[in-house]
Amino acid sequence: MKREQVAAWLAAHPLEPGEVDCATAVMLKILDGKCKMAPREKERMTALYDTLEVQRGQTPGLRFGAELHALIARARQTADDSLKELLYERRVLAESAISRPVMKAFKARLRAQGLLPEQEADAELEP
Repeated sequence: MKREQVAAWLAAHPLEPGEVDCATAVMLKILDGKCKMAPREKERMTALYDTLEVQRGQTPGLRFGAELHALIARARQTADDSLKELLYERRVLAESAISRPVMKAFKARLRAQGLLPEQEADAELEP
């Protein structure tokens, strides 16, 4: 699925602010190297985050602001040890701010509405 397709999916299935937070937490986990998603799913989640980043002014998250998104942008450009440590800390905080049922519902919605494949097991999709 190309970024344009993910953008079209998002236009047809807008995310709620809490779901924007879920997408941000998944992006942190991808960057932290702790995400258990298949490579293709990571690509789709990254494309979703990137599309949200473009549209962030229209659909901000509930919990995470510009500082966290700036950290994500920096982490995508460089990977020094101090930045990795900060990324880890923020990822843990983000995950603790979102309840497990909320994250599971977010991922289930992405599967049900076609962004992520249905056949993947929940354990493989943990953020």
